[in-house]
Amino acid sequence: MPLQGLLLKPIWHLMRSILLVFSYMLLFLSTAMAQQSAIYTHGLVDYERALALYNNEQYLAAQGLFKEVKSTSEDETIKSDCSYYIANAAVRLNQQGADALMQEFVTTYPTSVKRNSAFLDVADYYFENGNYAYARKWYDRIDEADVPKSEQEKFWFNNGYAWFKGKQYDQAKRYFNKVRNSADFGSQAKYYEGYIAYQDDDYQEADELFDQVENKEEYQEGLAYFKADLNFKLGKFQEAITEGRTQLPNANPKEKSELNKIIGESYFNLQQYDKALPFLKEYKGKRGKWNNTDYYQLGYTYYKQGDFEQAIGEFNKIIDGNNAVAQNAYYHLAEAYLKTNKKQQALNAFKNASELDFDAKIKEDAGLNYAKLSYELGNAYQSTPEVITAYLNNYPQSPARQELETLLIDSYITSKNYNEASVLLEGRRDFESKKAYQKVAFYRGIELYSEGSNQEAEDLFDASIKEPHDQNFVARAIYWKAECDYNLGNYKDAIIGFKQFANSSASATVNEFQDLNYNLAYAYFSDKDYTNAALYFKQYTANASTPLSKRNDAYLRLGDSKFISSEYWPALEAYNKSIELNRADQDYATFQKSMSYGFVKRNTQKIEGLRSISANFPSSSYRDDALYELANVYVDQGQNEQAITTYDQLIREVPSSSYIAKAKLKKALIYDNDNQSDQALTLLKSVATDFPGTSESLQAVTTAKLIYIDLGRVNEYGQWVSRLDFIDVDQAELDDAAYSAAEGQYLDNNTKRAKRLFEEYLKDYPNGQHAINAHFYSGQIAYVEGDFEPALPHYQFVIDKPNSEFTEQALSRLGEVLLASQNYEAAIPVLSRLENEADFAQNVIFAQTNLMKSYYDLENLQAAIQYAEKVLQNEKIDNKIKSDAQLIIARAAIITEDLDKAKTAYARLGETATGILAAEALFYEAFFKNKDKAYEGSNESVQKLARDYNGYKEFGAKGLLLMARNFYALEDGFQATYILESVISNFSDYPEITQEAQVLLNTIKIEAAKTNTSIETQENGNE
Repeated sequence: MPLQGLLLKPIWHLMRSILLVFSYMLLFLSTAMAQQSAIYTHGLVDYERALALYNNEQYLAAQGLFKEVKSTSEDETIKSDCSYYIANAAVRLNQQGADALMQEFVTTYPTSVKRNSAFLDVADYYFENGNYAYARKWYDRIDEADVPKSEQEKFWFNNGYAWFKGKQYDQAKRYFNKVRNSADFGSQAKYYEGYIAYQDDDYQEADELFDQVENKEEYQEGLAYFKADLNFKLGKFQEAITEGRTQLPNANPKEKSELNKIIGESYFNLQQYDKALPFLKEYKGKRGKWNNTDYYQLGYTYYKQGDFEQAIGEFNKIIDGNNAVAQNAYYHLAEAYLKTNKKQQALNAFKNASELDFDAKIKEDAGLNYAKLSYELGNAYQSTPEVITAYLNNYPQSPARQELETLLIDSYITSKNYNEASVLLEGRRDFESKKAYQKVAFYRGIELYSEGSNQEAEDLFDASIKEPHDQNFVARAIYWKAECDYNLGNYKDAIIGFKQFANSSASATVNEFQDLNYNLAYAYFSDKDYTNAALYFKQYTANASTPLSKRNDAYLRLGDSKFISSEYWPALEAYNKSIELNRADQDYATFQKSMSYGFVKRNTQKIEGLRSISANFPSSSYRDDALYELANVYVDQGQNEQAITTYDQLIREVPSSSYIAKAKLKKALIYDNDNQSDQALTLLKSVATDFPGTSESLQAVTTAKLIYIDLGRVNEYGQWVSRLDFIDVDQAELDDAAYSAAEGQYLDNNTKRAKRLFEEYLKDYPNGQHAINAHFYSGQIAYVEGDFEPALPHYQFVIDKPNSEFTEQALSRLGEVLLASQNYEAAIPVLSRLENEADFAQNVIFAQTNLMKSYYDLENLQAAIQYAEKVLQNEKIDNKIKSDAQLIIARAAIITEDLDKAKTAYARLGETATGILAAEALFYEAFFKNKDKAYEGSNESVQKLARDYNGYKEFGAKGLLLMARNFYALEDGFQATYILESVISNFSDYPEITQEAQVLLNTIKIEAAKTNTSIETQENGNE
């Protein structure tokens, strides 16, 4: 540890006095000789005056006088000496061209007695003035053989010291070695040689050389630090402590810092940690900076004292460590984290220690702890099964092998990365692996089911069933396979599956059992087996613990089953039960109840019920149904005025209803029966005009024909009907026959032939009587075949016509097709119509849900949020749709920076979401905790994300990045940098995340490098 301020300068103050005396002697002798020889000239006097000025260091005046003497003198010796002194004065005056003047003197006067001393004089001058680089340049010009013996030791020492000051120690040693035994220069030479040996880590030689000069008073102060440090480096720790403590009271601040380090580290090496601590704490570092070893020693000292928090505070400053010290530090950092119950931090530290190769024992033990903690906490970098498997492969003889193999099997389940786990388990033949695969296949099937991939899910449920090790999972897999069959429209297979589940010995012990009757009832209902459907719906409603929303729905479907089976009194009872619950679909229950009263001849109650719908449910999609049926009841009772008033109310208040044409036909019949034929014809003509190509328009034409015949106005009928482009009286029968042929094939499920016949019909009768039907069925055929593009114009034709029995289904199908092609702009008006015109609640939900998504994809965020909130008001939606709605609200709120709304929405999303949506919700839970500066809570959420949703790598990477920010805020530099480096190395598929991680890593390292010299940053790396 060099302390340049302690080095001694050569002692040359006596040399200057000797030179001055010598100069005066020359002056005296010259004067005496001149007097004796009686040669006294003006030039000689000037020369002597110039020499006196030179010797008195009045170089500028001397130089000028020497120039005058040289220019007038004819004596070559005088001129030669003048040139010498002129050049020497120039050197001492630091004049430009001084070097050239001296070189010129040597060249011009090669025989001058001063030639040999010229370079030496200049070199010594620069040396004495501390300009060692210049001195060395002039010493290099001297031929060592020309140096007088009396000057050789000085010449060698000066050369050595000049090289020493230039830090060219090999050259310096060569010259110092020549004067090691010199009486004048030996001590200094040994001192500097000792320093060079110290710098070269040759502590033995340095110690020996310092020993030879330590008794010299002038070196004692400089040697105080070196002796302590040398003892330390030679492993003489007690001697280092003694020497250091002796010198400590008198040391300057810089020496005190270094001596504290030597003493503290000596105690550290003697394992006297309590004594080491105060000295290590007093160390100030090099230029105010510590390095990783310094932090390790202090951290380990705290660790051995049992002060784990302080140990963590020092260990976690060790960043970028890649040596044995760092590996040891990371291992003990992990141990300290465990002691303070900071397991996530310990996991990262063990992982880091396990990845360094300097100590095999530490590497193995750190790897074992990393594997165990990965099992306990989850692992965001790689799946827990991979971690454990890698350890077992690396250490097949590990004493912990049996324990880890047990953890490995369980980890396939606890990691919830079922897709990856299933890949790892496939092909394993041992019992435990098969047992694990049964569960993994089941859980992966559940994931796929929740994502709507029913066929893939069913395949995995089959795979789970084929490994019947746990009967609970066998039963559950059977149940969910039946659910997949139901969603795929395989109702009979679903019924078989649900019954198999019911007969399973384990069915009653699993959660799925509570919804068995409900799902079995729906399977029968969808298969049109209403008797069995009613039986199971009734059993389900008998259970008082069932959720109210599902019990209400079961009462409705029970009523429907009975209603369809013409059991109207039981149907009434079921609808009444639904109304009593006061849940969703009250309007539907009231309508069906009213219709049931009609079938049991209770028209008063029917009328009362139908009237109540308009009053109590003004926005109900069943309002037009109720008005139409109410008007029909009035007709049946002969209350024609009431009937007409009600039909008019329907036409006026629900103009988009599919009953409009029918209502007008009914009114026309009333007018015709009341002998108001012209009013009847007016209505019939409006139906034919406003609803061309519909069955109502054909009925209107037929009825009008009969009225015209009765009135004897057949010609007028002919004129009118000829203007209708959808009917050709002469071709009517052929039109009907052509359509009937196509429809027959369609109903018989001969779709290929039906498709061709519908095409021929539409070609021959583009505006035929059955054009709407033909277009709709053609669209259905293309849709079922998955050929969506040809389906578009057929559905478009249907919805462009006035509302018919096919309008709602065509709107739904067209919406699906447009959504599948991501044509959201075209889908929105179609879905909006469906929302407003649909009679079926599921179609309304479909429309609202996809309007929400479409607006979001088109970045109309306000509309997306409005529809999401509308969707959430419907209690009948399932959890998947709820999750989608909350997700839209949350994401839109993030984009619009409405963080409060986003926070609430993500919290609600987390209550129902599964799979990747649950991972996203957890990430934002951590995100908002970070925003609230709840850094530890945020880390807990990231840990849960890593443990439960490891398979969703993007959110795993985002979570880790957030965790790094949390640790940086908590002043844990090790955790922050290690996590960031792991993100950068493990998540290259997400360049935006890794780039953000790199920026933050650089920021942290630049800040940490201000106090830690071991850290390399991009800034200091580029210097």
